[in-house]
Amino acid sequence: MGFNCGIVGLPNVGKSTLFNALTSTASAEAANYPFCTIDPNIGRVSVPDFRLSELALIAESKVIFPAQLEVVDIAGIVKGASSGEGLGNKFLSNIRETDAIIHVVRCFDNEDVTHVSGNIDPISDIDIIETELLLADLESVEKRFSGLEKKARSGDKQSKETLEVLLAVHDVLKDGRPAIDAVIQDNQKKILRQLQLITTKPMMFVCNVSENDIISGNEYTKKVTDHANRRPVVLISAVIESEIAVLDSETEKMEFLRSIGLDSTGLSRIIRSGYDLLGLITYFTVGPNEARAWTISDGTKAPEAAGIIHTDFERGFICAETISWLNYVECGGEQKAKQTGKLRLEGKEYVVQDGDVMNFRFNV
Repeated sequence: MGFNCGIVGLPNVGKSTLFNALTSTASAEAANYPFCTIDPNIGRVSVPDFRLSELALIAESKVIFPAQLEVVDIAGIVKGASSGEGLGNKFLSNIRETDAIIHVVRCFDNEDVTHVSGNIDPISDIDIIETELLLADLESVEKRFSGLEKKARSGDKQSKETLEVLLAVHDVLKDGRPAIDAVIQDNQKKILRQLQLITTKPMMFVCNVSENDIISGNEYTKKVTDHANRRPVVLISAVIESEIAVLDSETEKMEFLRSIGLDSTGLSRIIRSGYDLLGLITYFTVGPNEARAWTISDGTKAPEAAGIIHTDFERGFICAETISWLNYVECGGEQKAKQTGKLRLEGKEYVVQDGDVMNFRFNV
């Protein structure tokens, strides 16, 4: 379990280079011309989590299953994409089902890499992308109106409720604001999610900088940070990430990172921001056969967390044997945790905490 995100940005900002580096593959063609990514590329990467490795070592687990991040890379979007410019907005459908958006912004100078607008201006670039995403949502909303209005007039309750949400969303989109700004009732939020509008999704900005600016950033990244309005901003260097991706061992990767003053990869920083942005946490199941990380929303209760593994676990939930990962490590495993009272039996109202090691009791 994990989460998925879509990568958007103008052509030649480093999207495909970043995608290749994050997934340690060359499946997305990285080239110095617009629209080199013709089909959407989907990659999966393991979410680094040292806690899982420590737990697996203690339990002598045969197999480790980390959480997964799925990345969807689409063709570069240009101004006018919603009306057919460039490759149009046909690719945007590929990110409607993602959990979050990674907006890659070019924040480096390089005369050898052309810019689609002719000059480096990250705020203008952001405005172009956000406008095209907004216009794509507006088109999607307007396409739904005619059929729904007819059903709503006939008295169909669900159509009436959906139409009410669509009207609220349409108003904010026409006003040039994202769909997430629409004022709707709490009981209508499920309908809004089902519409799969891009501008309802959480977004982070990833500033692609040169190797020299990865630590402190530059004038471009400062502009993006000022513009971000509480949305996360992560600095990466696609060039550095590409160099890291070809190194064989984790030791080599860490030595390389330390040599340039970093303590983590761009992938790790993006994942941390993604978890914070989406309000996600991790719990673990550990045993001699396997150690596995499970991603859930912060605030999830034990039965729902169990249901992530299998619906029977939730349906027949009795209780959850629970140990914090730190206590599990300090006790050297489950047996001593039981003996020292660190293992707890938690019921249906227990809210799972980040890092919990859990074993579910159920009966169906």
